[in-house]
Amino acid sequence: MSVMPDEVIRFLAPKAGGCYLDGTLGGGGHSALIAQHCLPGGTIIGFDRDQEALAAACRRLAGYGDGVRLVHGDFAGLAEQLAQLGIGALDGFIFDLGVSSHQLDSGARGFSFQQDAALDMRMDTSCGETAADLVNSLPEAELERIIKEYGEERWAKRIAAFIVKARAEKPIEGTLQLVDIIKGAIPKAKWEERIHPATRTFQALRIAVNHELDSLEQGLKAALDHLKPGGRGVVISFHSLEDRIVKHVFRDYASGCTCPRHLPVCVCSNQPRVRILTGKPVMATEEETEQNPRARSAKLRAVERL
Repeated sequence: MSVMPDEVIRFLAPKAGGCYLDGTLGGGGHSALIAQHCLPGGTIIGFDRDQEALAAACRRLAGYGDGVRLVHGDFAGLAEQLAQLGIGALDGFIFDLGVSSHQLDSGARGFSFQQDAALDMRMDTSCGETAADLVNSLPEAELERIIKEYGEERWAKRIAAFIVKARAEKPIEGTLQLVDIIKGAIPKAKWEERIHPATRTFQALRIAVNHELDSLEQGLKAALDHLKPGGRGVVISFHSLEDRIVKHVFRDYASGCTCPRHLPVCVCSNQPRVRILTGKPVMATEEETEQNPRARSAKLRAVERL
């Protein structure tokens, strides 16, 4: 189920014949909505690292024919991929960040701490290290950094220490095996009522495995650089680290002058490149969060190219 569909269309404002990028295709929900406004005559380019997601989106969008072009890849390489496709400029883009419902529901992928599976967490299963590779090989200090920085987990030091102690006895290979280690590291009296003890550690490992934050900054800047004047960009994030990157990149593109404040006149000649459409992030409605709990933490930000 696509998050904030009405808000996405309202801020993206897709038009007939336009060229739009769905940088996080998933099951193709947002692309299907955009297609109703820009096709026939327009183009939708859908990116995803997950081959299963691409296959699902291909089935969902099959009726739109050549108007939809799907790309297997990380949106960090967006500029190169668009050049290969012969796409010079975009009328708009949407990034719906984080793990998809499909990935969470597919227990074998290792994203969920609710189901027993191999500790994988790769969005692109054709390459890269798995979460099991990280927890079994990284130094304790690096594990602590990842869990603290990417998971914002206050118990990161104890969790890292417990992981290192456990892996000395036998490799950590399964999701529920890791969950038990995390539960042992966090005193039960300190477990939070609304958040599973493993939530933040699993988030941190997923971000590290997929290099999500670096990819986001690179892909977002490339998408903004490809926007036509009047084109719009919409990003939906699900945790503070993502939202912080989106906010700062949008602010940088909207700010123009980068000269130090003590200079009496501007010498950089930089001009604002976008107008921010959302002073504060837009949240999902209460009605939507009741139907789709995943939308509770969603934050939408949007800009328009000047």
